[in-house]
Amino acid sequence: MAKGFTKGNNKKERKFLLRQLYFYLTEGCNLHCRHCWIAPKFQTQKNTYPSLTFDLFISIIKQAIPLGLSRVKLTGGEPLLHPQIEKILDAIKAQNIRLVLETNGILCAPELAQKIAECDNPFVSVSLDGANAETHEWMRGVKGCFDATLEGIRNLVQAGVNPQIIMTITRRNKDQVKAVLGLAESLGAKSLKFNILQPTARGSQLHQEHENLNAAELLELGRWVENSLAGSTDLRLSFDYPLAFSSLNHIFSENGEGCGSCGILGILGVLSDGSYALCGIGETVPELIFGHASRENLEDVWNNTMILQELRRGLPNRLEGICGNCLMKELCLGSCIAQNYLSNKNLWEPYWFCQELHNKGLFPQTRFFNNTSHAKKSQGNSNNATGHLVASN
Repeated sequence: MAKGFTKGNNKKERKFLLRQLYFYLTEGCNLHCRHCWIAPKFQTQKNTYPSLTFDLFISIIKQAIPLGLSRVKLTGGEPLLHPQIEKILDAIKAQNIRLVLETNGILCAPELAQKIAECDNPFVSVSLDGANAETHEWMRGVKGCFDATLEGIRNLVQAGVNPQIIMTITRRNKDQVKAVLGLAESLGAKSLKFNILQPTARGSQLHQEHENLNAAELLELGRWVENSLAGSTDLRLSFDYPLAFSSLNHIFSENGEGCGSCGILGILGVLSDGSYALCGIGETVPELIFGHASRENLEDVWNNTMILQELRRGLPNRLEGICGNCLMKELCLGSCIAQNYLSNKNLWEPYWFCQELHNKGLFPQTRFFNNTSHAKKSQGNSNNATGHLVASN
């Protein structure tokens, strides 16, 4: 049975479970990160921005549970800026849903850290982009945020939550990878994840300024992390490049942590204004918004939205370029459909990282389909499919 499907009594019936909701709780953020792929509005004590109402939040949760919901991810903007964040955490706890939280850590005061810890098996990621204030604050755009983030991490650990540290790799901080690992160990983190700087929103500017590492440099760094650095620590390490570049042992070990694959067949995004969207990319790509929670029934949105149906029918066999001929496509699903779509409004576009390495002759030969007829079939599927969106619903 294909990944992401469940079978009903009718053999022809196939249902995709809505396993996770991504809540982009607020338009605001208390940092102004150079690399952010959503680019929220900078929020200070003097200005605030719209946030998802609690009533809509709980309504969406209750509609999603019968569809298979088992966890929610709170992200942003900065999710802990939400004026009713404690009430939201209480509701997640009451519904017995797993909490996944992405935060910059600054607002993780002891009381809030304790509320997070009381949720069911919480998984918290905190961004830390350098081993010192100069580097981290260059990335994050606000003086003093380095020490505030470290304090937030300590509060989480004190409450019993050992977070994942996320470091986005740039040319400026690439030599601090080992030092960030040491800092993560000293803070009591559980794992460390290295993210690739995406050419999206503010990240596009960093790419234009050549602050990014190219795909070949990232590949070299990722393999060093996986094959060398990981053996020097008890922390789980993961490098967020596509699965085609990881060893099978790493993919199926605890260390893999699901990196490098797209979960789009089991998730749905909820934007801060209550709109349903493919994910946070809907903040800047209106055709990837599927209606509004105050008007549309979630079950109808999940089961009948044209783009979601198209993805369910087409993944992974309609993926184009190198992704269409990759042995890992059943697991990877194109790495990130939202990022791929941005390049030329094509759902089946290959992931830029993989295509760039393929063009340079650096894509692993062992991850190609060797069956020529299969390759021709995949190419035929690509040629026969438009792949381009013509409507949002």
